Amino acid sequence: MAMAEHDNVFIFVPNLIGYARIILAIIAFWFMSTNYVIAGWCYIISALLDAVDGHAARAFNQSTRFGAMLDQLTDRCGTTGLLVTLAYFYPKYMFWFQLSIAIDVACHWLYMQTSVIVGRVSHKVNDNFVMRIYYQKDVLTFMCCVNELFYVCLYLLHFTYGPLIFGASLFKILAFLTGPFAVLKALISVMHAYVAGIDLAGVDARERQEKRLNPEIQNSGKKLE
Repeated sequence: MAMAEHDNVFIFVPNLIGYARIILAIIAFWFMSTNYVIAGWCYIISALLDAVDGHAARAFNQSTRFGAMLDQLTDRCGTTGLLVTLAYFYPKYMFWFQLSIAIDVACHWLYMQTSVIVGRVSHKVNDNFVMRIYYQKDVLTFMCCVNELFYVCLYLLHFTYGPLIFGASLFKILAFLTGPFAVLKALISVMHAYVAGIDLAGVDARERQEKRLNPEIQNSGKKLE
């Protein structure tokens, strides 16, 4: 049965899923320092729903800029909340968690903002070779999952070693296996900032050239100052 068409973006199915992700993330934040079972499950479900809302957006033809921004902000804030907790649990490695937060938030914010400024239909559309590979559906899903799994394993290891495999902690094994991919994802985030910086500088250069060629634009700019 087809769903009736409407233009109330706020109640589109993928955005409703996005609100659920936010609620789950807040619950996870509340219990993160005291109850790893509740916090862990809420955080993991919130992260997994990131893939569900994308399927819903395509299935119901409800892909929106609001939804994309909501998705990005939920991802960034969710990971930041977990990294803040990890910095508290592992103060010896606080600098690296702080650096991870800074890279994740700043680079993605710059990339998203630049995508809007240059008028791209989606932030996932880019001519850069690395970005084209990264934003392939399977690659993006894999990288996001292993990145989250790395930080979740570090979180769980603060409370428990979890199941043992030949005497070794499963969470510790997974952390070692996914750690390199978390580093790779951070490097790709830096690439986001580089690509966005080039695009944004290009916009500035074009605008400056237009002002030089059109004195009226330049004079209007001076009046605004």
